[in-house]
Amino acid sequence: MDLQALAADLITRTEKAVEQVAGLSAHTGITFKIDDIVDAVERDLPANYPAPSAEGALTRRDVITSMANDILTGAIYEDAA
Repeated sequence: MDLQALAADLITRTEKAVEQVAGLSAHTGITFKIDDIVDAVERDLPANYPAPSAEGALTRRDVITSMANDILTGAIYEDAA
């Protein structure tokens, strides 16, 4: 899987997790943290899902955290308009 396809897949998975976690929060009144979204994405990834190389400064959790923040704030969609 090339990097662009991998990023698109991870964004889709993160959007799904945001929807699920935020929806559950809305129904139960229990607040959530970004880590709850990151955990949901990580749990849903296949065992062989690529992770950044050990040489990189960012972990996969860092990337998912950034994506989740951008989804929640809408920043990820600003260039799409």
